[in-house]
Amino acid sequence: MSTNRRNFLRGIGAGAAGLAISPRAFHEDAPSAVAFHGVHQAGIVTPPQAQASHVAFDLIVDNRQDLTDLFHTITDRARFLTTGGTPPEVGIAGPPTDSGVVGPSVSPDNLTVTVGVGASMFDQRFGLAAHKPEALTAMPMFPDDHLDPARTHGDLSLQLCADNRDTVVHALRDIARHTRGGMQIRWRADGFVNPPRPEGTPRNLMGFKDGTSNLEITVPAQMDRFVWLPAAAEQPWTAGGSYQVIRVIRMLVEFWDRVSIVEQERMFGRRRDSGAPLDGNHEKDIPNFAADPVGEAIPLTAHMRRANPRTPESAESRILRRPYNYDKGVDDVGNLDQGLVFVCFQQDPDKQFAEIQRRLEGEPLVDYIQPVGGGYFLVLPGVRDASDYLGSAVLSLA
Repeated sequence: MSTNRRNFLRGIGAGAAGLAISPRAFHEDAPSAVAFHGVHQAGIVTPPQAQASHVAFDLIVDNRQDLTDLFHTITDRARFLTTGGTPPEVGIAGPPTDSGVVGPSVSPDNLTVTVGVGASMFDQRFGLAAHKPEALTAMPMFPDDHLDPARTHGDLSLQLCADNRDTVVHALRDIARHTRGGMQIRWRADGFVNPPRPEGTPRNLMGFKDGTSNLEITVPAQMDRFVWLPAAAEQPWTAGGSYQVIRVIRMLVEFWDRVSIVEQERMFGRRRDSGAPLDGNHEKDIPNFAADPVGEAIPLTAHMRRANPRTPESAESRILRRPYNYDKGVDDVGNLDQGLVFVCFQQDPDKQFAEIQRRLEGEPLVDYIQPVGGGYFLVLPGVRDASDYLGSAVLSLA
């Protein structure tokens, strides 16, 4: 990278740091702000906000110092955007320092910025190959996938979540502007969470509740067992991080809507109206698979039975799901392009997510869904304080 470009990135980082400590800025304990500093990044056990963008980037920088400068810049912008404040004014001849999408002042709006890295960042460009965790690989092609290479993988991932759409749009534009010359968008998947109707877990665009048997984000023991990487991890620098799997799954909703409700429910293994298992009465009822060994009540091929058969062996493959619905309009032939941005967090993507995926191979739902993109990413440990930055634990290694 040229000296001019390196200085450009460093200059951005310095300016962003100034914004973050502006005396007019909101404080992190403001009612609508999610704390930025901590052992873990926000946006994992944060209750899902209504709006999200999941964006993968290709890195344009080509050496360790420029990469470090880039991560400083991302950190500075994320710190400011999640805290809030008033961007500085400029003279009449210069471009504004902010897009103005959210008005003259930036409100936190429960924004979280969650940053991950892909296996490709550990190639020969940055001298990090020896520090790549064994579990961090490119997302494999599973038997029922229809992956588009242009919508798959990436050097770096950015998850932006907030209460309102304009906050997410503003944050993406801000980070993209300040990192121009350092990274380029590879693919993007926008999403939203339905409000609970009439209550309980939100629904996906097939009409079924999505995430009924999820891990409990308020139970630290579950997070430590299944989600957070420990200090004794194979690569100690990853402690406090987590592996993120993103799967953009198109739903063939126009075909699905012509399937009988009985068949739909047998494919999922749950009632569409209440979310209850087919052998229960309420959403949170635990299915009794042992009392139904041949699948009379809940078919053996039902999604919920294959995904979580509730055996001692399957207990180790539980994941924390954080999905979002998407609606991209129509495709080239006039069909609705809708579906799910499936997102989950775990300690090991192969032993957890991929193990579930292998159990789901050939399930009846594959006739109505098409995974088309996504990737595996390692969500970096959190930023400890104002002197720390994202990726510091690995970028400082020899």
